[in-house]
Amino acid sequence: METAPHPVRATPQGSAPTPLSVLDLATVGVGSTPTASLRTSVEIARLAEARGFHRYWVAEHHSMPGVASSSPAVILAHLAAHTTRIRLGSGGVMLPNHAPLVIAEQFGTLEAMAPGRVDLGLGRAPGTDGATAAALRRTQNPHEGADEFPRQLAELTRFLKDDFPDGHPYSRIHAVPGPVQGHGNTPQIWLLGSSGFSARLAGTLGLPFAFAHHFSAQNTVPALDLYRESFRPSEVLDAPYAVIGVSALATEDEAEARRQVLTGALNMLRLRTGRPGLIPTPDEAAAYPFSSLEREFVDSWLGNVVHGTPDAVRAGLDDLAKRTGADELMLTANAHTGAVRLRSYELIADAYGLPRG
Repeated sequence: METAPHPVRATPQGSAPTPLSVLDLATVGVGSTPTASLRTSVEIARLAEARGFHRYWVAEHHSMPGVASSSPAVILAHLAAHTTRIRLGSGGVMLPNHAPLVIAEQFGTLEAMAPGRVDLGLGRAPGTDGATAAALRRTQNPHEGADEFPRQLAELTRFLKDDFPDGHPYSRIHAVPGPVQGHGNTPQIWLLGSSGFSARLAGTLGLPFAFAHHFSAQNTVPALDLYRESFRPSEVLDAPYAVIGVSALATEDEAEARRQVLTGALNMLRLRTGRPGLIPTPDEAAAYPFSSLEREFVDSWLGNVVHGTPDAVRAGLDDLAKRTGADELMLTANAHTGAVRLRSYELIADAYGLPRG
């Protein structure tokens, strides 16, 4: 009897030091459209599957013109129809924005569409600003849901497993598709974070953990250490398993790589200063009159983006894997056009000698 692959652990391919995966923000550049961005997502997912990347995650963001991934479950359903093997998941769904039963139903549906290859990555941040979080959560206190995260997580887990105890108010409620229908698989839960809270919780519960190194690099090693120190074996894992999200962009030319990643840095600067917009063009980013404080922010941001030629990106990723001890690297490529993002993943795959289709 053939043994199914472990739903969490992955094996490196080619010469990569760890398994490689993709985190997609479905970015929208000036002059482009969400339709084009989501078509690119399909192209990247197909490429990732053909080249041996392990999983493809989509991140939930709201009220950001430069991002088209406000609804990960909808995008993942579309990707499931265009792929056959690669694991698909959320990186993540922001649990306090949704009723746990709704998430259980959405991801139970995805699991029915793509059996055995669905990851449910969960975060507790809103994925947006305070006003939008209040609109999403129907509350005047946008932080209220985050404080309830452990309780919401426990409720969601029980909905997915259909195992509320007798006498519980929800014991006769069933998330469908799900176990009540004889549906054997359930999505694999992951906890996501950019600080120590989720790291400790993931460790205590024995769950796999994904850390947002791409926007909280200074906290990566402390959070991973806390996760490993807190880890308790569970029915899911007998040892810790940590993924880190990494901004990485490869082009054939080093100067062109710098030119391309500056667009993402300018977009982040505008987002952090309350001016979110579409991803600017490389020419716009190059001509932007950065103040000294803005330049300091951009330089700091780009210091954590692995970019350059394919060989330089490979060296940077290898060093990052060694420094953090991450079990898997999840790469996100932010650039003005989908073609640049797609080509970057192809070049990185080539640099590591990943298989072709």
